[in-house]
Amino acid sequence: MRIDAHQHFWRYVPERDTWITPEMSLLRRDFLPADFSEELRSNDIEASIAVQADQSEAETEFLLALAAQNPAIAGVVGWVDLRGAGLRDRLQYFSRFPKLSGFRHIVQSERNDRFLLQEDFLGGIARLSEFGFTYDILIYPTQLPVAVEFARRFAQQKFVLDHMAKPAIKSGGIREWAAQIKAIAELPNVYCKVSGLVTEAAGKDWKFSDFTPYLDVAFAAFGARRLMFGSDWPVCLLAGSYASVKAIVANYMKGFSDRDRDAVFGLNARRFYEREVPL
Repeated sequence: MRIDAHQHFWRYVPERDTWITPEMSLLRRDFLPADFSEELRSNDIEASIAVQADQSEAETEFLLALAAQNPAIAGVVGWVDLRGAGLRDRLQYFSRFPKLSGFRHIVQSERNDRFLLQEDFLGGIARLSEFGFTYDILIYPTQLPVAVEFARRFAQQKFVLDHMAKPAIKSGGIREWAAQIKAIAELPNVYCKVSGLVTEAAGKDWKFSDFTPYLDVAFAAFGARRLMFGSDWPVCLLAGSYASVKAIVANYMKGFSDRDRDAVFGLNARRFYEREVPL
């Protein structure tokens, strides 16, 4: 099964979705499964993992409701207050939903670069494995050293690094990012999503070759068995199309075995988000 490991849905609410700036105006509308189904069909992708974009339990409930009505949504990465006093009860509640695979916090927006190492947050992460939930790490490159220290504390917890930690493709920055990618990839419980790259490049003027040095690093560090293709739809539309985003990874992997391509384009996501999800 071919799986898009990272995409979003939302009903646009200006007061809530302030992260969608005027420069991103094409995202200022609803994006729902009916909009996405043709993208999946025309790009030979059978299912997806819907990932939270708003930090609220209402967002989690919204995505779960969509997933209940749409078989092509294979899993949901939601949000829950991992620092909340009643966290175990909330995890117990959410464990009733078989399509809820895990959770994410938008750490890249936190002013404290050591946010991941705060005691209350660490306590919340420690509870996830009891219920088989995964955790998506969303950070910028400057936060990678802390993420390495963070992931080392939880050898039994499944982590996935979103968007390859958003390398500075536009400026060509790679050295420090590459060193930290290699460090976090040494942890066998950490996977990585090959996603979100076009929005880190030079607008719509990017070339396939712009991404090659960064993909070289990711594939050398994680190997084809811990990488997952993700479109980051609809955010990817700011700098390309679904087809062009998929082509970045497909073109890079032309010389790989069928087994490796199948892993990156679905099997790894299935294995990672396997909590009762009918992938």
